[in-house]
Amino acid sequence: MNCIIIDDEATARTILAQLCSNVPSLNILEEFPNAIQAIKYLNQNEVDLIFLDIHMPDFTGFDFIETIKNPPKIILTTSDSQFAIEAFEYDCIVDYLVKPIALPRFEKAIKKAESVTSVLTQAPENDKVETISGNDLYVNIDRRLIKIDIPSIYLIEAKGDYIHVKTEDKNYTVHSTLKKIEEKLPKDLFLKVHRSYVINVQKIIDIEDNSVLIKKDVIPVSRSNRPELMKRLNLL
Repeated sequence: MNCIIIDDEATARTILAQLCSNVPSLNILEEFPNAIQAIKYLNQNEVDLIFLDIHMPDFTGFDFIETIKNPPKIILTTSDSQFAIEAFEYDCIVDYLVKPIALPRFEKAIKKAESVTSVLTQAPENDKVETISGNDLYVNIDRRLIKIDIPSIYLIEAKGDYIHVKTEDKNYTVHSTLKKIEEKLPKDLFLKVHRSYVINVQKIIDIEDNSVLIKKDVIPVSRSNRPELMKRLNLL
């Protein structure tokens, strides 16, 4: 597999390169100290796998993933284990390695990456977001198909392996991913403003700095998503 390494620490890049040298199937094409340089490279080149650090100045690993289209398989590398649950919201992430990385654990991650047969990983069979009919979204809860009126949805929040769908009348907890439900919602009505939140832009009450108020929920807005949010607003 052709791969690249993105990490702002030179020592970390060297260690990863050494680990890769122990796996014959890996071919390192380039190393990058920041995500911006990597994005420019990916605009002109294709890779099979990215080793990506989460904590980088100005542009985090998650910001990077949300910026590129059709991301390849990604193995996150970090010294912080607290983002593991959030990481697997992204279909492209195949593993999460906490530094320092031991060779056996590294090899296990590579086997996971090799087992993924498609760059655009299909959603697991137990995802419960069903097809849309008109303005209705059907979700499978306790073996029942529940109809949700799409315009009534004001907020969708990712929580581990589940999403919370909040509507004007009722809230629902569904075993699925934020990406899967986002793909089934009308783009003119809904916007992903953070890696864990999709909002109905017509339900916004107030915007202050890097957050929006919807009902009684204060939702963070990431730097990468704020420009698109401001474009959607009918500003004076």
